[in-house]
Amino acid sequence: MMRLVALFLVMSAIPVPLAAQQSVAPAQYAYTQLANQSQEDEARALMETLRCVTCQSQSIADSDAPMAGTMRHVVRSRIAAGQSPDEIRGFLISRYGDYVSYEPQVSRTTWPLFAIPALLVLLALFVLARRLRRRA
Repeated sequence: MMRLVALFLVMSAIPVPLAAQQSVAPAQYAYTQLANQSQEDEARALMETLRCVTCQSQSIADSDAPMAGTMRHVVRSRIAAGQSPDEIRGFLISRYGDYVSYEPQVSRTTWPLFAIPALLVLLALFVLARRLRRRA
């Protein structure tokens, strides 16, 4: 009886991963380049500087994640609509946070990322100078 219950539980769990697959079709520009080559080059350059929020270690240009496809669509459609790369970057940062950009800007929330390493270097120089003075 126990084996039958275990077999039933295993068999009922098999369809779960299949049901979890994405059923939404990818966005139009997720895998399609823009017709205008200069716009596509501009979009591609921007996509290389944006981080996939799913993969976290790949740019949206290199990632195959559905989220990266959505972000590529946003970049290409906004480039085609005439927006500048800085405007698009600003939109994506406001939507996903500073982490989405490989080129972080100093802001109210990111200044510690720039200040703390400088403070640590100054502290290390101070400690080194004190030790050298003691020896002398």
